[in-house]
Amino acid sequence: MIDETAEEIAGMQTHSSSEVAIKAARALKSVADREFPSVGDYKRSLERNSNALRRANPSHASLHNTQREIVRRVDETDTDTVGEAKQRTAEIIDEVIERVEQGKSAAASRLADLLGDRETLLTHDYSTTVLSAIETAVEDGGEYTVYVTESRPRYLGRKTARRLAETDGVETKLVVDSAAGSYLPECDRVLVGMTCIVDRTLHNRVGTYPLAATAADSGVPVLSVGSGAKLIEGGFRFENEHRAASEVMREPADGFEIENPAYDATPVELLDRIVTDKAVIDPASLG
Repeated sequence: MIDETAEEIAGMQTHSSSEVAIKAARALKSVADREFPSVGDYKRSLERNSNALRRANPSHASLHNTQREIVRRVDETDTDTVGEAKQRTAEIIDEVIERVEQGKSAAASRLADLLGDRETLLTHDYSTTVLSAIETAVEDGGEYTVYVTESRPRYLGRKTARRLAETDGVETKLVVDSAAGSYLPECDRVLVGMTCIVDRTLHNRVGTYPLAATAADSGVPVLSVGSGAKLIEGGFRFENEHRAASEVMREPADGFEIENPAYDATPVELLDRIVTDKAVIDPASLG
């Protein structure tokens, strides 16, 4: 099951990093389905399989962090039998999954609290946390006009637009990525998710950097939202993914190359606030 899940995770390009982390954590439980002669053998197998899951998507810090935490906590657990180690693993995995889910929800609620009752927003790509924040704010009586960039080449913004269109209290407008600058002057703020923040750099879906730079030039604040676990202090090196050229252009590229990075890097100086489940952070305060 681990190999199949690792392959699936490698292809989960339309899912949030938190969803990927949860799927990997659940998959790690399958190690307990095997028989092991000793606790040490079980723990070594758990670590090997966890490493395989982490390698499946090296760009997702939440996947990296949750897998390392599970393995570390199990390794530190003093158990006499393999059965006890397996049971403790299941308990730790359930705790980690619950914390990830609660972190997403808490970050969304904190962002919703920052939104006014009547605002014009712009969002990029597909962030379940951003969507939850807007929906929560609507439930509290807010009404919003939301511009959504298509997020080419995978057009994940269309998925965002469809979901927002089903939300009463939201007027949704889909625009091509290159048109964002034309509508930013109408906006009160820009909302984006986060894959991770490492070394004062926000790594997020490609297109975030030019959007943040244009918003800064237009004087429109940019807020990035996500679980606090995505702010990395050390032990993680972000690796970008380069997607298939066919996503950009289906016909053959004769005489030229097609570059298709999945993520870009935005200096946190271009952000107004970073919103997590634990706090609203001034980017200037990050070390």
